[in-house]
Amino acid sequence: MTPEDQPTTGRFAGAEHRYPVRVYFEDTDLSGVVYHANYLRFMERARSDMLRLAGIDQRAAFAAGEGAYAVADLRIRFAAPARLDDALVVVSGLTAVRAAGVVIQQRVMRGALLLTEASVTAALVAPGGRAKRQPEAWTAIFRTLLAPEELQ
Repeated sequence: MTPEDQPTTGRFAGAEHRYPVRVYFEDTDLSGVVYHANYLRFMERARSDMLRLAGIDQRAAFAAGEGAYAVADLRIRFAAPARLDDALVVVSGLTAVRAAGVVIQQRVMRGALLLTEASVTAALVAPGGRAKRQPEAWTAIFRTLLAPEELQ
């Protein structure tokens, strides 16, 4: 696979993760706007990309029986619609690090226009379904990604 063939990936701008998204026909409903549940898909991809770029190997942790992240709480607000072929960016930043999870603030933007914003709590869940403490190496990574105002 050549570098040009790599899947779309985001980037960090300081502690903020930015993930580009293009709206395709399959993302829209009959009225031509992005179906509300697809914003959750955009945000999930951005969160997974953010973790991967930060050095957190979710796949290896799951394969080793350590568990996986699950959304424990989600609060979302829709401000404006996205439409077919729009170029969007999902902007993500950590606002809290807890023993068993993290709180991530996410915004879906079209240029400077806010379309959707959400606060997502992701908890590490053991194979048996109970929340478990995150590895110390991961919490150390997360602390480096906290928004500066959250470090106080």
